[in-house]
Order: sequence, then C-alpha cells, then structure tokens
Amino acid sequence: MKKTAPPLLAIALLSAAALAYQVLLLRLFAIVQWQHFAAMIISLALLGYAASGTFLVLSRRWLEGHFNVLFSANAILFGLSATACFLLVQQLPFNPPQLLWDADQSLYLALMYLCLALPFFFVANGIGLSFYRFRKASGKIYSADLVGAGIGAIGVLVLLLLFPPLSVLVYLSVLAILIGLLNLWRNLWFVSITLVLLTGSAIFLPAHLHFQISPYKSLSQTLQIRGSKQLQQASSPLGLLSVVASPQVPFRYAPGLSLNASQEPPPQLGIFNDGEGPIILTQYQGKPETLAYLDYLTSALPYHLRQQPKVLILGAGGGHDVLQAVYHQASAIDAVEANPQLIQLVKDDYGDFTGQLYQRPEVQLYLSSGRNFIQATQAHYDVIQLALVDDFGVANAGLSALNENYLYTQEALAQLLTRLKPDALLSITRWLKLPPRDALKLFATAVMALQQQGQQADLQLLLIRGWHTTTLLIKNGLFTSQDIQTVKDFCAERSFDIAYYPGISVQETNQYNMLQQPYFYQGAMALLSPQARQWQQAYKYAITPASDNQPYFFNFFKWRLLPELISQRGQGGLGLLEWGYPLLIITLMQAVLASLVFIILPLLLSRRHQCTSTGGKWPLLLYFFILGLAFLFIEMAFIQKFSLFLAHPLYAAALVLSSFLFFAGLGSRWASAWQLRGSQPVRWAIAGILLCALLELLLFPQLLPWLASLPNGLKLPLAIALIAPLGFFMGWPFPLGLAAIAQYQPGYVPWAWAVNGCASVISSLLASLLALHFGFQFVILAALGLYLVAAWLFPLLSYGAK
Repeated sequence: MKKTAPPLLAIALLSAAALAYQVLLLRLFAIVQWQHFAAMIISLALLGYAASGTFLVLSRRWLEGHFNVLFSANAILFGLSATACFLLVQQLPFNPPQLLWDADQSLYLALMYLCLALPFFFVANGIGLSFYRFRKASGKIYSADLVGAGIGAIGVLVLLLLFPPLSVLVYLSVLAILIGLLNLWRNLWFVSITLVLLTGSAIFLPAHLHFQISPYKSLSQTLQIRGSKQLQQASSPLGLLSVVASPQVPFRYAPGLSLNASQEPPPQLGIFNDGEGPIILTQYQGKPETLAYLDYLTSALPYHLRQQPKVLILGAGGGHDVLQAVYHQASAIDAVEANPQLIQLVKDDYGDFTGQLYQRPEVQLYLSSGRNFIQATQAHYDVIQLALVDDFGVANAGLSALNENYLYTQEALAQLLTRLKPDALLSITRWLKLPPRDALKLFATAVMALQQQGQQADLQLLLIRGWHTTTLLIKNGLFTSQDIQTVKDFCAERSFDIAYYPGISVQETNQYNMLQQPYFYQGAMALLSPQARQWQQAYKYAITPASDNQPYFFNFFKWRLLPELISQRGQGGLGLLEWGYPLLIITLMQAVLASLVFIILPLLLSRRHQCTSTGGKWPLLLYFFILGLAFLFIEMAFIQKFSLFLAHPLYAAALVLSSFLFFAGLGSRWASAWQLRGSQPVRWAIAGILLCALLELLLFPQLLPWLASLPNGLKLPLAIALIAPLGFFMGWPFPLGLAAIAQYQPGYVPWAWAVNGCASVISSLLASLLALHFGFQFVILAALGLYLVAAWLFPLLSYGAK
C-alpha cells in the first residue's frame, strides 16, 4: 500500500544520523590522519548531497513510484556505507607529506574524498525522494529534516562524551539501518527481532573494530618499538588519549636538553592525543634532585631571572612544566588544561606515578582553554609559561598549517602581557627548525604586539636557542644589565646560544650549537628594524605575525619556495616544505573536478535538461552559484570565530553547522509560506544579511572575550542566538530564486540546484584558502559582496521569459 503521509520521524532521524556522521568524521580524521580536515569533510558531504540532487532530477519519474522501498534502501545503504567507507578509507596508505613527489598520494586523496561522499549520497536520496513524493507536505518534511539535523549535530557531541568514536560510528549505522527496516515492515515480531539483532551488533561489533592510525604518526611509530605497549585509552570530543609504556627503550622527554646535562629524566609514560605527541607523565616520588635535568632546558631560563615566582602554565598537559616550576620552588602555580580526560589521567589514574602532582598545595588546577582563562582571570603573575605541547614531527612537517592556534596571535600576546606583574616574564618555548620559521614568526608577533601597545620591543625581548628548542622571553619592563648577565651565565653553563638581547653583538651569537650563519640573530635584528615588513616579504617562509583574524601560526608556506625545494628533492629538499597549504590546494582541485563530473556532466548529457535558451541562462546560473559560495563562506568564517569562543573546532563545527542549517531553514520556510515574490523581498533579505553580519563583525572582538569566562552550558545558547538572525535571513534568497524561475523558466530548476551544489562543494575549501591569505574577516566581506551581486542579478531571473 502506498504511503499517504511522509515518514516524518524517519526523515528526522535519518537527517540526525547524517549530520552526526559529518561531525563524527572530524573526530575520526583527527585520529587516523594528521588533522580534522574540516573543510574537506564539509565539502565531501555537500558533494554527496549535490550529486544526489542531479541523480534524482534525472531519474525521479521512475523513483517516485517506488518510494517506500527506495527510501528504506537508501537508509540501509547509508547505514552500511557509513561504517564500511570509513573502514575502507583507513586502509589507504595516504600520507600528506608525500603528495608532491608521489603521484599515488593524489589518487588516494581522491579515493578517500569520493568514498566518504557516498554515504551522504544515499541519505540525500532518501530525504530528496520524500520531497518529490510528498510535494504538498514539503514544509513538514523540511522542518523534520532541519530539526533532525540540529539534534544530530549536538547529539553526537553527547555520544562522544559517553562512548569511543568507533562505537558512535556503529551506533549511527545501526540507527540508519533500523530506520530503513522499520519503514518497510511494522510487524511486532519483525520489530522485536530487528531490535535484538541490531542491539547485539551495536554492543559487540565495536569491540572488533580498530583504528588504523597513520603509520607516520608518533603513536604508530612508538608502538613499533620492542617492548612498548598501550596501557589505557580515554576518549572524549577533545581527543583520543592513549597511554603507552616503553620499558626497553624508555621515553626520555626533555625537549632541548643541554648536552652538558649529567642527569637523565626519571621513568616516564607517554600520552598520545589522537596519535600525536607524546605528552609525558614523569615519575616523581617527592625527591627534587631527580628533577635536576629540568634546569638544563631552555625553558628553565625565567626561573633564573625570578626567584620563587607565582607561575601560570597554559597547557599543563601531563605536568612536565608544572614539575619544572615545582623544582624551581615556585611559590604558587596555576596550571590550565582544556582536556578533562587528561586531567583525570594525571590526577586519578596515574596520581601515584606523578606524586599527586596536581594535588600539591602550591598547585591550583583550572579546566579551561588557555585563551579563555586569560580573558577571564584577574590574577597577575611573575612568570607565564606557554607549554610546548605539540609534536615535533607534526610541527616539522608543516601539517598543522591549516589548524587555528589562538595562543600565538598578536591579540593573545597582548592579553598575556596584561596578566604580568611589573618586570614579570612571558616565556614561550618552540621547537627549533632550520631554516628558522617558528622562532622568527613568534618573534615578529611579539614585536608587533609590543609596538601596538606603544612599548619598546627592542628592550623587552630576549631569545635563546639550544640544539632542539628556542625560548623567547617578553618582559613587562626593560631588561637590565643584571638580567642580561644572568642570561649569559645560564647559557654558558648549558652551552645554549643567545640569539638576541638588547645591545647584543654578532660576535656573542652562534658559539655552541653552530650554524653556517647566525640566522636567528640576523632575523631578530631584521624584525626590529624599520625594514621589518620588507624583510618578512623577502624571507623564504611566511613569518608575518599571526592574528585572531588569521590564526594560522603554523602556516609558513610560500609558493616561490616550491620550485627550489623540488629541484633539491634528491638532497632532501622536500623535507623543508610545509605541507598543509598544498594539501588544501590539491583537495580544492579535486573538489572542482568531482563537482563537474558528478553534478554538471550528467545534466549536460541528459537531453531533457539541456539548456536551450540563452537569454536568462547566465544571470540564473550565476545567481545560484553565488548563493552557494556566499552561504558557505559565512558558515566557515563562523566556525573559525566560534573555535576561539567554544575552545575547540569540533564544538564550533557542530554548533555552527546545525544552527545555520536550522535558522536558514526557518527563513526559507517563512519566505515560502508567505509566498513572497519579486525583487523587494530579496533586497530585504540581503539588507538583513548585511546588517547582521556587519554588526557581528564589529561586536565579536569585544563581545566574545567578555563572554569567554561563561560555562559552556551558557555559551552554547548565546552562540546560537548570535547566529539565529543572520541564518534566518540567509534562508530567503535561495527559495525566492527558485520560485522566480519556477514561474518564468521552469526548465532551469535542475540547473539552479546543480550550480548551487557545485558552488557549495568547493566553497568550504575556497573559504579556507582565502582565510589563510587574507583572514576570515575578508571571507565574510567577500560573502557580503557576493550577496550584493545576487541582489542585482535577481531581477534578471525572469529575463527572456516572454
């Protein structure tokens, strides 16, 4: 019997599973690959939806007559492919650093992209068929779709708090399969048996699934060491933590340890976050002499300039920097860590191993991101330490280039300086890279932050380097001659090189860990000179200061360096290349090709949907293409903005995706329900978009820091409220455009969907590319410019109709 009413509950649950799967893929990619690939995940999901739209347009006459079976089949196929495609992708030997010299890597990337788009193709088929089959109930279907998507995006975060990621993947697959089966058969016995079988699968299947983490990640390499073993795992939306012991080849984590050190570290355990690290747990039994090696790190310098200081440590992790402060007899230590599972490991599970480090009387532990803590606290400190928490291998390969970091921006350093007492020190330690990148970009950022406050950067900065790390000191005051003599003695005893202090001469540099040239000294002097901007532009790597608008501290890529490094590939030149940017470019090129092949080409080959008239074609195509770009540009910019506010990109992606989808859907339905027609409503909508977006551009820099101290339970509804009006107006232009061409040029409706889909597929990647170059404020302004063009194009949609 044919259905007379749409299966609204099934549609809502299927939509929830689809968006939950999209957000889950961000976590899964962060674990098995080098980062969350947010732009790529959004792009491939939209490719699946857009390709489904073309498929349904070409075959809907046959499909509509088999709705019940096909809806269920697509739900089941989504459930099966969601898990199967991810497990298949895990088997691909994809390694981003090999992209430019191994042609197979581009093929693996394309296969990964297309394979993961397939589940979204199936789910879009099911929902799209519902619209075709039940046209008169399209409003109800739309509402069910949007409500389900909103629940799915937020609900998956709850699931990730309760269960491991692979278990959540299986649960989503089981839910989709259950939807498909129950939509076909409602017999009580069948329902009971189905529930039992699927529940059993959900319970037992996750135990037999395992992550195939990239063999190039630190965890994979560590577990290859004889005798190493994984002791424990803890999972949350913030990361998959793996505790590893290696008794035969023990961990010796002491970044940049002086070659003059006579003592090795005590026994240590490694904690790998999403396969990267390690974060180190150091055994401490209350004997300070076992920690003497910590005085032979470059990061120990501030403790020789300030005695028994009050210390703030951002990114406390496993407690390495806290131990260093304890060893140097800090009077009070405020330790800030964002990951509650990591805190639990250090405090509870391995509390005896670490000597109850986080429960010492002088240590106060705070659960917060570093930036949010700084924005909220009113305390002042003698020393602020920015912990070295990233993996040297990842940093050296440039694979963090696409990740935002809000602790190394001009605004962050300016805020940190306000939390220093007079003559206090901000200390930042980074891995040493050659040619210099991190240290010089950080130095340039510090110079800019000090100069913007009207301070004397040349008298307030000091930079030293060992063989493996650099440490930058920024003083809330001027370095004295006594300070400089203390630094000289500290470095001489440990064979560290001084790269810069006020009044340094070139003869005092490059004495111990000798380089061909005193590169760090030369860079520091150039960055303090009036020609600093010209020098940055001429330098091989991108070391322009990072900002909250362009928080890509780890992006050092410049195109002009590429030919030189490729010409030296036989001598290891490609090892000096930063890989995040080329990965984004190659993914964008593949997205353009995939959208043309799977969305546009089938329509071109179909006689029924070939473009026959020319009068109104190009304004129509351009209008819908622009809408696809503009919508995703704003969405991607808001993900970046809320990554700082919510302290993690996964939270930001889930909230922004669901909120924009929900409120744009409300706006779309409102515009359709009121049967708005003509150019005037489009102008109203775009005026609303301009007003909301410009207000938020002006208000965000002041409003979000003020709200940073609020708990996440309050931040989430506030963030939704900030998105709601903009999302509502952004939902108008598309249905108004569709209504116009349905009235005047109905033959172009499939093309409107197709070009909008193509734009959506590439726009998330293009927005990320533009943000790397110009910042996300530029991306938002570009989107507003596109909406203005759309307002101008709208009256032309009916051109040539008569």
